[in-house]
Amino acid sequence: MSRPVNNSVRPSVVIVGAGPRGTGLIERLAANAPELYGDAPLDLHLVDPHPPGGGRIWRRDQSPLLWMNSTAEDVTMFTDESVEQAGPVRPGPSLAQWAAAVRAGEIAVDPGLAEAVAALGPRDFAGRRLQSAYLSWVYERSVAALPSSVAVHEHRRPAVRVSGSRAGRQQVWLAGRPAPLLADLVVLALGHLESELPPEQQELSDFAARHGLVHLPPAFTADSDLSALRPGEPVLVRGFGLAFVDLMVLLTEGRGGRYVEGADGQLTYRPSGREPVLHVGSRRGVPYHSKIGYELSGERPPVPRFFGPAQVDELLARPGGVDFRRDVWPLIGKELGFAHYHRLFTAHPERTRMNWADFEEEYAAADPGSPALGALVGAAVPDPVDRLDPDALDHPLAGVRYPDGEALQEGLRGWIEADLARRHDPAHSPDLAVFLALLSVYGQLVRLGDRGPWWHGFFSYLASGPPGPRLRQLLALSRAGVVRFLGAGTTVTADERRGVFRAGSAAVPGEWVAARALVEARLPEPTVERTRDPLLRALYADGAAATPAGLLAVDPADARILDRAGRPHPRRFALGPHTDARSGGAFARPRTNAPAFRQNDATARALLTFLRARATPTVPASPRTVTVPAARTAPTPEDSHAADH
Repeated sequence: MSRPVNNSVRPSVVIVGAGPRGTGLIERLAANAPELYGDAPLDLHLVDPHPPGGGRIWRRDQSPLLWMNSTAEDVTMFTDESVEQAGPVRPGPSLAQWAAAVRAGEIAVDPGLAEAVAALGPRDFAGRRLQSAYLSWVYERSVAALPSSVAVHEHRRPAVRVSGSRAGRQQVWLAGRPAPLLADLVVLALGHLESELPPEQQELSDFAARHGLVHLPPAFTADSDLSALRPGEPVLVRGFGLAFVDLMVLLTEGRGGRYVEGADGQLTYRPSGREPVLHVGSRRGVPYHSKIGYELSGERPPVPRFFGPAQVDELLARPGGVDFRRDVWPLIGKELGFAHYHRLFTAHPERTRMNWADFEEEYAAADPGSPALGALVGAAVPDPVDRLDPDALDHPLAGVRYPDGEALQEGLRGWIEADLARRHDPAHSPDLAVFLALLSVYGQLVRLGDRGPWWHGFFSYLASGPPGPRLRQLLALSRAGVVRFLGAGTTVTADERRGVFRAGSAAVPGEWVAARALVEARLPEPTVERTRDPLLRALYADGAAATPAGLLAVDPADARILDRAGRPHPRRFALGPHTDARSGGAFARPRTNAPAFRQNDATARALLTFLRARATPTVPASPRTVTVPAARTAPTPEDSHAADH
């Protein structure tokens, strides 16, 4: 199967990042190796200062109060028959199925997780510590599935630089290690990274330093030092997504507060007295939509239909390039509408005035966003509540004004209550069809490269919001006065004269809140120009291409890194949110043809195909290297191919 090239050197691959994305790649290497690589030798180096499986974001040592935002049955690390890939499907358990196996005694976990495992049902939201255990188990299983000729080495250090010519072996330099790792191929699977502050954030940080204020820039909330946010003091929070939810949890329950459920099911918050007062706002002014609280019955929406491979092929073939708003967004809008109306007509026909076959034919013939399409929907769907308007969804409070701040609080609580009711009512099941269509759209968009930040925010707002119980807690905190809403179009200014931050919004014109603390509740933008990761910075400085939004440019076919002439590097690959092929996440909902799984498979096959001609079956592993087929994750002594900490 293989042809030796250099009998003195074992082939070697370095994967930088051993979190969920790196783990998923290992699973695909194990699945594809029998076909593409056989029993040829290989050194596989995993470089990450954090434990493999969970990595930094999903590490175990974070607050037990923090949850996932997907139900246990909607989380898997394994491919299935829906995934469009050349490699074989290797079935594995979802998080819910894994927990059931733990309860049955088939899988052993840390005894400290026993209570969490026992309480987890398929529709429950697991704590992140439990997800960390699942990811660690997936990692161990994937390593054990590799051929016995593959030696796995863990390096608990950050990688700082990659050097080497396009034609030769690469050198991967690790912090605190004088000699580099030698690699035939390098894969960056870095996950979410910290960034240098953009100009506006730097100005706010400098202002805070001059006046003795607190400014917490964009960051992974679990890593932020929140101790400077003092009890009882107002804190401005800009951002209303999942980072805000984590912040809310850590500053309330995390400081000793608790919730009490009344006979009517309503939560009441009992403060500890250590909470600050959070004044939260954003562009939309509302939290992300609640996760949908019911399952789809009957037929799934038949997508892709109006935004699938054929449409993407046509877009890629356009000589003048593609503009997202002009060329892509209308097709997405039509695709989402198709899923919505398909569900409405097939599951709730009493709310329509036309049979589905006729509507579908006319819908297909109408141009996206055209008057003809609007007239068709108006005639066939009498209640405006049952019509889909994606642009209106993105501006839920457009034109809404309140006479004062208290009216705004009441209005926003009403909006959240209505959202919770709708997202848990199967009568509105077209919302779930739209969610499934959004997943399909995301999978198609991977081929188009950088879409800019707006699309990812819109997707997250509709499809990646918090669990319903978190919004019930938010309502309780609002009623208790611990959270105050700022409204849509929130603006924050630095008041140099008074030495405070000031925030206001279009929702209550002329009303402002002053505070000595400002928190930017969102992740840093993943830009290669401003990343604090030295390896990515060095790659960019050495000529790696970046998109206008600052993402690392990769070949959508196999994730090879592109240079500024558009040439794929033969030996360097990148997967994850810092690339222009970023997908919705490293793990996914089962049976959704997840983009990350497709990418992992394509990259694994590209790695193995490249290595096949260079494999050296006659060269054994170093005697100082641990090579145990069933468990090859223990540290080994330090040398050029050994694991180290």
